Amino acid sequence: MTTDSQRPLTLRDVSEATGVSEMTVSRVLRNRGDVSEKTRQKVLIAAKELGYVPNKIAGALASSRVNLVAVIIPSLSNMVFPEVLTGINRVLESTELQPVVGVTDYQPEKEEKVLYEMLSWRPSGVIIAGLEHTESARAMLNASGIPVVEIMDTDGKPVDAMVGISHRRAGREMAKAILKAGYRHIGFMGTKMPLDHRARKRFEGLTEGLAKEGVEIEDRAFYSGGSALAKGREMTQQMLERSPDLDFLYYSNDMIGAGGLLYLLEQGIDIPGQIGLAGFNGVELLDGLPRRLATMDACRQEIGRKAAEIIASQLDSPDAEIEKHISLTPTIDYGDTLKRR
Repeated sequence: MTTDSQRPLTLRDVSEATGVSEMTVSRVLRNRGDVSEKTRQKVLIAAKELGYVPNKIAGALASSRVNLVAVIIPSLSNMVFPEVLTGINRVLESTELQPVVGVTDYQPEKEEKVLYEMLSWRPSGVIIAGLEHTESARAMLNASGIPVVEIMDTDGKPVDAMVGISHRRAGREMAKAILKAGYRHIGFMGTKMPLDHRARKRFEGLTEGLAKEGVEIEDRAFYSGGSALAKGREMTQQMLERSPDLDFLYYSNDMIGAGGLLYLLEQGIDIPGQIGLAGFNGVELLDGLPRRLATMDACRQEIGRKAAEIIASQLDSPDAEIEKHISLTPTIDYGDTLKRR
């Protein structure tokens, strides 16, 4: 059959092409109801040949939601979040649900706007990074009436479900490893943390762990924007010029840590003998460095998978009891830059 190319295809077009009712076409395309296999195949083939795409908004008027999962993250340039998205997608691809991504740039007001726009489409669930939100954003999440999973962090109280790691614990564990290796003069380099709550919590955990043994951070530097590798090199050089007695450098992420490592190697500094260093996240970039940077795995793909599993399970069986507070345990990779003792 032919259709007016200036208008979208409808269920009626598929119905006319197959000779079955619009109700039957709807059942087949939504995979609902009792329809013979012969009829099902007939409808699916016709719909595919016509290029028919269901009108999800029209369906939402009846069902109150569409098969979309809003995924709200602070950054796509940060190598961490694409891996989280991979974990989410690997679960949802076997369901009718599709992830739709919004980016907040670590800005609370932008997160609030992105959340508002996404909820207006009546998604089936929300996966959102972090536990800190504006009062308005938290109110929207509470009133959404759909599964909400906050990811990456478990140091706080979630709206509904949460999957992540304790960043304070991660900081404390790194402090233990640093002290056990014999380092005592420690510098810290990281992002400007009022808006990066997870980096702030790792820093707090690190300082708590060091303080228990009477050790304090002797120098610190923070950055925002620009190439993380270049910033890592620049901040490392400046810090060692200010504080030449430092024997360990802890970076809030692997990218600035990699920059610091490259600078130290260029200077011919003995790593980890003269200076040890470590980052955070366990990104694949480390595999291509001249030395393996010590780091800590942030369980990124697993966080994405488990968050998506919670959403899918709640939608499939709303009354089923499922674990909704999942705290994963990251492990330290000592690499070539952190002594073992």
